[in-house]
Amino acid sequence: MIIFRLLASTLLALPLVASAAPELNVGALYDYLDGDKSTLLKRVRNSGDTTAFVKVSVAELVYDAAGVAREIDTDGLPLEQRGLVASPARLIVPAQGMQAVRLLYRGSREQERYFRLRFVPVLPELDDGFAVDEQEAEKYRDSLKAGVNLLAGYGSLLFVRPKETRYKTHVLRQGGTLSVANEGNSTVVLDHFRQCRAQGQGCESATKHHLLPGRHRQFEGHPTKVHQFELHEGAKRQAQVLEG
Repeated sequence: MIIFRLLASTLLALPLVASAAPELNVGALYDYLDGDKSTLLKRVRNSGDTTAFVKVSVAELVYDAAGVAREIDTDGLPLEQRGLVASPARLIVPAQGMQAVRLLYRGSREQERYFRLRFVPVLPELDDGFAVDEQEAEKYRDSLKAGVNLLAGYGSLLFVRPKETRYKTHVLRQGGTLSVANEGNSTVVLDHFRQCRAQGQGCESATKHHLLPGRHRQFEGHPTKVHQFELHEGAKRQAQVLEG
């Protein structure tokens, strides 16, 4: 805590232009925690020209039978009731610097679970967990008079795979229509997904699709073209080129 106060005091003492603002990069938008792992390190970088005070929040996504997600805020729950804990939940990231958040999963591993992480730059206040006194906080707020509207939050999704992970993906294409069914118990990824005139030629823009366990999806296409993508089943990668 003393180290954070010294860091904040040093950085806040630096001259800042009125339009200065932090610019965060949280790395990958999707992270995956394998069944035999319980921790993950997430790095938060600040490429802006002033310090970033960042709050980290965690919410669980619960999907109903129709595949519609409901978000449950877990930050207010007692520690022992949280499936996923982010530590620390408050970051001071210097300009052109980096800090790391450790994600610790403590919940059940019988089935796959999903969490949304938000990294939100804030204006520090007294007693909000950043160990910054009122004078330091006011000085920082004043330095961002013009840039405060540029403060933007960033999010990512974490897939927590079950302990006994099992993959079973069915891929079929008929009449130009591609069908993919996930009969395993963990999400599979269709990466670099696109339709092409021929393999690697005349391709549409590539997209990325996550197919949750028990879900089925169809992709329309043209009979004379091909669908190509990379199927990710955990660490396994398999190139797919389908026609017909």
